[in-house]
Amino acid sequence: SVHWHGLALRNDADGVQGVTQDPIAAGETYTYDFRLSHPGTFWYHS
Repeated sequence: SVHWHGLALRNDADGVQGVTQDPIAAGETYTYDFRLSHPGTFWYHS
């Protein structure tokens, strides 16, 4: 999963495995779909 910092997202797109989102198993894919509501520079990590 991808965990975002500084973005105002729905909880199900926050990317915290086992807390707000199920882990993505090896070989599986997950497509994030959300609208950005605040301009700026942000960072993320997996």
